[in-house]
Amino acid sequence: MELLAGYTAVQIAAALATAFAAAFVRGLAGFGLAILLVPVLALALTPVEAVLATNFVALFIGLSEIRTILRDAEKSALVIGGIVVLTTAPGLMLLAATPPDLARFLIALVALSAFAAILLPTRSAAVPGPAVTGGVGIVSGLLTGFAGMPGPPVVPYYVGRQIPRHMAKASMLLIFTIAATAGLGAGLAIGVLEWRLAVLALLLFPAVLVGNWLGAKAFGKVSDPVWRGFVAFALFAAAAAALIKLLN
Repeated sequence: MELLAGYTAVQIAAALATAFAAAFVRGLAGFGLAILLVPVLALALTPVEAVLATNFVALFIGLSEIRTILRDAEKSALVIGGIVVLTTAPGLMLLAATPPDLARFLIALVALSAFAAILLPTRSAAVPGPAVTGGVGIVSGLLTGFAGMPGPPVVPYYVGRQIPRHMAKASMLLIFTIAATAGLGAGLAIGVLEWRLAVLALLLFPAVLVGNWLGAKAFGKVSDPVWRGFVAFALFAAAAAALIKLLN
């Protein structure tokens, strides 16, 4: 299959294993799919293709549980999601104009920034003001386009507040589903979206579906402190992997 021609057998196996692991993290933590999957896909695809393929995967899994997400999400997620729609295209245009090696370097730095953000002190449950919420939406949209990773500003916005974890998780997932849709729309608008990437996403989707289901079951069994600790650990692991890749 021409789509997989750039992959060795080991890379295909790694992509499937990473898709499963990333989906498990998503099901448990509420994020992590793009942070873990984009760098692996970028080993054989261009950064733009890796981002768009991951957007397809994120959209498919988001739509599979959209009713639960909409029911539990905080209203601020719709505000942030709307801003993401408006700011994704500029990020993707910047990615398309960036040399691939530099783009891979910058995408790795995005993964590092997510861990740094989660170390900020926990805040009250109150919804932050319009300036903070708007800033999160703008940065998340730009990162959606450039790195396929809307999570770095979104995760601390919700996990860093003392709100119920099911609300924090659903809010993040709603934004990520909107971001995936915006990323694909931006890719189509500027002429870089190739529908063969949807086929790749469909090939990865069974592993994603199973991993997400197992992660969601684990989410229902862990305590709130354990969940928040896992979120921090997942970000640390992603940051460590990005740092190792940069050093090599």
